[in-house]
Amino acid sequence: MTTVSLGLPVAAAAAVRVDGWGWRYSGRSAWAARGVDLRIEPGERVLLLGASGAGKSTLLAGLAGVLGGDDDGEAEGSLTVAGRSPADARGSTGLLLQDPDAQVILARVGDDVAFGCENLGVPRDEIWYRVRAALREVGLDVPLDRSTAQLSGGQKQRLALAGILAMRPGLLLLDEPTANLDPEGVLEVRDAVRAALDASGATLVVVEHRVAVWRDLVNRVVVLGADGGVLADGAPDAVLADRGGELRRAGVWLPDTAVPEAPVVREGDPLLTGRSLVFGRGPAATRRRRRDRMVTGTPVGLPVDVDVREGAALALTGRNGAGKSTLALTLGGLLPVLGGSLTAEPMLADDASPEPAAWRSRELLTRIGSVFQNPEHQFIASTVREELAAGPRALRLPEDQVQQRVEELLDRLTLARFAEANPFTLSGGQKRRLSVGTALATRPRVLVLDEPTFGQDARTWDGLVRMISSLRQEGHAIVAATHDAEFVQAVGAAALRLDTAEVDA
Repeated sequence: MTTVSLGLPVAAAAAVRVDGWGWRYSGRSAWAARGVDLRIEPGERVLLLGASGAGKSTLLAGLAGVLGGDDDGEAEGSLTVAGRSPADARGSTGLLLQDPDAQVILARVGDDVAFGCENLGVPRDEIWYRVRAALREVGLDVPLDRSTAQLSGGQKQRLALAGILAMRPGLLLLDEPTANLDPEGVLEVRDAVRAALDASGATLVVVEHRVAVWRDLVNRVVVLGADGGVLADGAPDAVLADRGGELRRAGVWLPDTAVPEAPVVREGDPLLTGRSLVFGRGPAATRRRRRDRMVTGTPVGLPVDVDVREGAALALTGRNGAGKSTLALTLGGLLPVLGGSLTAEPMLADDASPEPAAWRSRELLTRIGSVFQNPEHQFIASTVREELAAGPRALRLPEDQVQQRVEELLDRLTLARFAEANPFTLSGGQKRRLSVGTALATRPRVLVLDEPTFGQDARTWDGLVRMISSLRQEGHAIVAATHDAEFVQAVGAAALRLDTAEVDA
């Protein structure tokens, strides 16, 4: 055992060995990862890059021992962590995911951090010593009885990191841990990881698409090839400078990656109008209809004025917890307003109610399409093809029109080779593109997107941006809750910052 600055004993840094390893999910003909050979020495800090779908998250899941057994997929080659199989090394490996909310287990901060230690059978007195030390290590200075629901996204990621560190892992695996965080939250998590590594000496493998955040923290860059194997491996400066052209063609986000020029669009008639709009969630906020009843709930953020016109693009920005996702759901007709007004103008409502929250599902399909922050929350079919066909079929379109729309979207979203795959077996970036496709399949007048670009490599990001820009030029309105400043710039969106309720045109 080694010792950190706080006097805490931690597990020895783990070595990683990957020999000809691959994984194919059950029911898939294509391998998610294949032919990977890798040696990571104890204490190394590795940034793992690669195109969307290259197998980065799959490799991390394999190293964490959470891929499952023979019923879940087929493996080839071998993986070892500290000389053991990943399943046998689970107690010494910690995996941090990209979605802050997906990792919160218990209602109070202290209990949540203690959860992993309890599962490892750590003595009670030792657990609480570890909990307090881990929270200090990540800089999360809140009471142990603080509600986890009251934490921001960046705080939740630090909370999840504290829970991992309390278990004293020798290998820390981070899967795009800052993908859905505001700029301040990104720095909070990055700095917490740095402090934890400096204290523990643990081995690090972090998956990211964008290099800049982690470049100064890592001492090695490994790039997985889209067709399998390792494309590049070496010191960060050497790999990024010497192989820059090759990496750019592979879709790796480099610091000088160009952003497309924003489209010039002449906005048309008004579609949605919000005045002194109060939005939030609560027991009654899940009710779809306001008619003949009072709607109550807990407001989030400040009242806002919103104007969405044909061809417009509006970005909902601000810190985690400011209410971007809640406002997006409200504008999408999926939550009722708590105060003020949200009116669907005649150009959008046609013969339906002027209140989007009163619309039935079929009325929403061609009017407002919503893409949730977590893509899996909207998947309903067993294949990618059927997922894209679900909306058009609900509109009772002729089957030849349904298939035409599906084929167009498979091509535009670079998902054609995964048409028969189960949506839940796709990579994070592929799931996001599919979720955007399911909304586009019914050709709604307004498209509401929650973090539309997370998990994308430079090429798929560029493809999404250009597709959304073309939708603007066709007269569709775009509303996006996002932390991606380059996306806001590239689609030419006005920005509504929710923590100030000010619009930056």
